[in-house]
Order: sequence, then C-alpha cells, then structure tokens
Amino acid sequence: MTATIQEVTESSIAEMRGMIDGGELSARELAEQHLDRIERLDERVNAVIEINPDALESADTADRDLAAGRKAGPLHGIPVMIKDNINTADRMTTTAGSLALLGARPDRDAAVAARLRAAGAVILGKTNLSEWANFRSARSSSGWSSRGGQTRNPYALDRSPGGSSSGSGVAVAAGFCAAAIGTETDGSIVSPASMNSIVGIKPTVGLVSRSGIIPISHSQDTAGPMARSVADAALVLSALAGSDPEDPATHDADRRRAADYTAFLDKGGLRGARIGCLTGLAETHEGIAAILEANLTALREAGAEVVHRIALPPAEDVRPAEMLVMTTEFKAGMNRYLAAFGPDTGPDSLEALMAFNECHRDRIMPYYPQDLFERAQATKGLDDPAYQEARRTCLRLVRDEGLDKVMAEQRLDALVVPTTCAPWLIDWVNGDNRSGSSAYLAAVSGYPSITVPAGYYFGLPIGLSFIAGAYQEGALIRFAYAFEQATQVRVPPRFAASAAL
Repeated sequence: MTATIQEVTESSIAEMRGMIDGGELSARELAEQHLDRIERLDERVNAVIEINPDALESADTADRDLAAGRKAGPLHGIPVMIKDNINTADRMTTTAGSLALLGARPDRDAAVAARLRAAGAVILGKTNLSEWANFRSARSSSGWSSRGGQTRNPYALDRSPGGSSSGSGVAVAAGFCAAAIGTETDGSIVSPASMNSIVGIKPTVGLVSRSGIIPISHSQDTAGPMARSVADAALVLSALAGSDPEDPATHDADRRRAADYTAFLDKGGLRGARIGCLTGLAETHEGIAAILEANLTALREAGAEVVHRIALPPAEDVRPAEMLVMTTEFKAGMNRYLAAFGPDTGPDSLEALMAFNECHRDRIMPYYPQDLFERAQATKGLDDPAYQEARRTCLRLVRDEGLDKVMAEQRLDALVVPTTCAPWLIDWVNGDNRSGSSAYLAAVSGYPSITVPAGYYFGLPIGLSFIAGAYQEGALIRFAYAFEQATQVRVPPRFAASAAL
C-alpha cells in the first residue's frame, strides 16, 4: 500500500529509504508526493523558485538502477532541493534570485550538485533565497528576491524565514523535500535553520567544495545540509564532504573528513563532555534566556559539564573588519563568476550588474538599494594592505583571542549559544529587525557549527548552536544528536497566519 503524503513528508531519510527498499513506494512515487505537497502548499510560503523539469525522469532512473541492483548509497531516490545560487547543468537556471541572471544556465554542475547526483539523490528543484545571498543591501528583507518574491516562515506567515538560505530552510520544514542545501557566509545556513525549527550544519570552510556556487567571500563561504534531524543532516554531509581540484580550500578535505558522519550519532554522546556556554550574544531576550536555561539543564542531565560565563569579542568589534573582507572578496569573486558566462548571458562584471539593476530599478530595487554592491565596487582588490590587515584582524579577534583561546583555557569540547533571535516581522520598508546572532563566530573563524531546534517562544522557533574547532563536525554531530534525542522539541509547522500571542 502506498504511503500517504503526510507520512512521507515528515519521514526521516532512513524511513524513506526503508519504504523504497521494502517496496512500499517507488522513488518516482516519493518524488510525486513531495511535488504534490509543493503544488498545494508553496503558495503560502513561496519557498520554491523553480521545479526541476527532469525530477521525475531522475526518479525513474533511480528506480531502474535499484531494480538492476545498482544502489548509489543511502540518498538513492531521496528528494532534495538546492539553493538558487548553486549551479546545475540541466534545464534549471541559476540566478541567485536576481532578474539579472534570468535564463542563465551553467554548463557544469556545482561540485555539491554533482555529489548529490552521484549519491543517487533526486533534485526536485531550487529554493528561493535572499537576493545575491543577502549581500546587496544592509537594509534587505531576508527571503526576498526580485525573481522569487518573499519567502515566508511556515510557523508564522507574517514572520521572516531568516536569510539567506530561506527557501531551503522553509522547504525542509514544510515537508517539500527530505533535505536541502544552503550556503553560508555569515549565518545563512544556521539562521534560517534556527528560525524554521530544523537542523543546519555549517561545515568547516574547506570541507565542502564551493566550485560552481555564486560567491561572496572565499574565506568564509561554504555550503551545507539542512534537514529535519541531526541524523538526516549527517547523512547529507557525508555525501557533500570531500576534496575538489576546482576549490583549493578543499585540498585537505579527503584527509580530514569522516568516512560516514552518521557514525557519530550517539544518544550518550554528551556524557563526560565539557561544554562552554557563551553569554551576551542572543540570549539577552528573556524568552530566549529561559529556553537557554532549559537547554543547559538538558545538557547536564545528558551527562555534560556546563561551564558558564564564557565571553568572546562581540560582533560589533569584528563587523567593520569583516565587512571590508567580505566586500573585497565579493568584488573579486563576482567578477570572476560573471565573466565565465560572458556578456551574451547577462552582466559580465559587478559594475555591469550594478548598471543592470539601475536600469531595472522598479523591479529589482523597489524596496532597498544596492549599497553593499557599491561598497564592494569601491574596494581595491585582494592585494590591498587594508584588506589583508582586516583579514588578520578578523582571525585574531575571533580565532586567536576568541574561540581558540577560550576553548584551550577552559578545556572545552564545544561551545553552545542561542543561534539567533526569534523570527521578526517581515518589513520591506525598514528591512530585517535582527536582535542578536552568534553566527559570526563560526563564520569568521571558518570553524564548523550546527544548530538544533531548542524551543519555541509564542510558537516561534528558537535554535541552539554547537561550535567547535576546524574539522570537528563529528564531535558536534555527536553532541547535537544527544541533545536532540534528550529534548525532542521539534514540532511541524502549522502555517499559522501570525505568532501565538
């Protein structure tokens, strides 16, 4: 008997695989059920920017391969979605949510897309995002793009989905796919994961290839999995991680990666762990502070030793240097990416992109400008001493005098901190009303982090982040899984009109 849509769309990847292997449903039926759910519900949240016209054909191929005894792995036949800044060499476009790249079709898959296909996953489509991964304006509305419109939070439709991997977070939470791929420069995986009550893994920079992904900052960019459970996210990370000759940052990835990140799924994984609790970042709101206290109690009851009052340099101390790093690297990376397409496809440089936006201001900039583009265009290149000093400042503050120092002095296995604030009201006039975030720590350092559903405030999701040193994804998965299993707080969204005030 075929499984019902509700059963499938809240199932884990392992459960979906069991249904396929047991003959309860085919990969095609699994894809069809998810596509049906998208058709019925996406008009409420606007998470999907494009359906893959070849999705069902890919599912059919997966079924034929399985029938012939050719199983690529645990993702074989599993429906996933990817963010619309990740290249695919198929009939889908890659636009970063911008009308400027409408119709752009790369001739090669991004490395992460190729790895998903090699693992047998069925790419259902692409997800909406904050335009240009939220790097066009400091006054942007997370989840809005000129091509895709505004993505909405399924827990409260008038609230932000977080940025910039907003569509990926919402698609997973809403049951449109088993997992999705997001990208992060500073918070763009963990923030939407937290605000949509799912798990997001921001890997060590260099564990997952960035080739074929529209860039912001080569020193901070990474792709990573977003899923409804730690187990599912670990499964997807296993497929994504590895070296790629097209991305020099991944030179050591094959040596440093785990063969299978699901091997770290241990319900007793917190026993004996020494966990530091960061203060002063996102828990200043009394509602989030109360959730954090409950989380710390859960960590202790699961066997961890919690060390309090761990302080690190605040984001305000780091932000000026980080902004110079990101704007400088954005200009260099964007010019390189756009030039690969050539002028016949669209703008072939950041300068040309800015001119295109000005010519189509009514459609591309109806709510906020392109001030970050302008700041990036004014930078002086990767050889600029000011840029190089800014990068050194970032690493000194966040790594040397921050994470590395406190973890060594306090003998910590990991740090925990509320991921970000509760989802704010969508506001196209003033932009995002974010009131706290811890994402800059892992972002600037290049270290890994994982966010897990931690509670709800007036029905709005709150996440808890675990942070550790480079290539410590396995340890973070072990801690996060033990916490997740001990708390079990996640509930599916109900597509409510507003928060439960």
